[in-house]
Amino acid sequence: MRLRCAVLDDFQNVATEVADWSPLADDVEVIPFTTHFPDADALAAALADFDIVVTLRERVPFPASLFARLPRLKLLIASGMRNSVIDYAAAEAHDVTVCGTASTSTPPVELTWALLLGLARGIVEESNALRSGGPWQSTVGADLHGRRLGLLGLGKIGSRVAQVGLAFGMHVSAWSQNLTKEYADEVGVQLAASKEELLTESDFVSVHLALSDRTRGLLGAPELALLQPTAYLINTSRAAIVDQEALLTALHEGRIAGAGVDVFDIEPLPADHPMRTAPRLLATPHLGYVSRANYATYYGQAVENIQAYLAGSPVRRLS
Repeated sequence: MRLRCAVLDDFQNVATEVADWSPLADDVEVIPFTTHFPDADALAAALADFDIVVTLRERVPFPASLFARLPRLKLLIASGMRNSVIDYAAAEAHDVTVCGTASTSTPPVELTWALLLGLARGIVEESNALRSGGPWQSTVGADLHGRRLGLLGLGKIGSRVAQVGLAFGMHVSAWSQNLTKEYADEVGVQLAASKEELLTESDFVSVHLALSDRTRGLLGAPELALLQPTAYLINTSRAAIVDQEALLTALHEGRIAGAGVDVFDIEPLPADHPMRTAPRLLATPHLGYVSRANYATYYGQAVENIQAYLAGSPVRRLS
């Protein structure tokens, strides 16, 4: 009897297309789910008869209470090698092996610049006007060359965003709680003396920090008030780093020029969520890591993980 493998949140219905699952055909039945389960009850009911689950990024929490409701589950595969919404101790307690996959920082870097450029040049507004027969030119673009890009975080993604900013001729500065001048110099950017200085002096601010107790709510109403009225905020990292209500208020009151957001407090975003209709907001449905090459890596290595598990030698173990 073949094992059953659920592939969660395959919204584009490509999981079995971008990777070759045929090596598992004799041993595993693979069933993709193209819609998101709204709550733990629905998820537990849907996964009750599965031995293996492949979950995408951190979209689906796996707390102890869920593991307890899935006695058949033996292997959980997460894309990426870090996942903050899986209870690893509970997985171990329920004899569930957790494995990860490789991931590349290229897609979120590219999406960051897609949002920033889209905002700066009014791409969506101008394109919609052109297609609908609206006015010919209605916005005045914001320049990048000679302007300051402030980065909150200068890690794997932030440092690559910095390189693109420098190529555009921008002045790039960065700040995080552990960032040193030596590393900032190595990347070729200026170390901001403080978070407040970075926010006050930047024309564009982009968030590239991991979510932790130290970064949760890092940008609240007082911090957003430091931004210039001509400044733009980009967040492709984690929604909880920026106070969502404070951001909505700033957008509605026109206290910043705009924001580009790829992450939200609730995902998928409910149809009536205020982020869907906020002014001055260019929003995308968490596309940061969504690219064909990245998906090929995620699902290709998921197949390898399942093969290794069946052979008795799990690889890329997270727990």
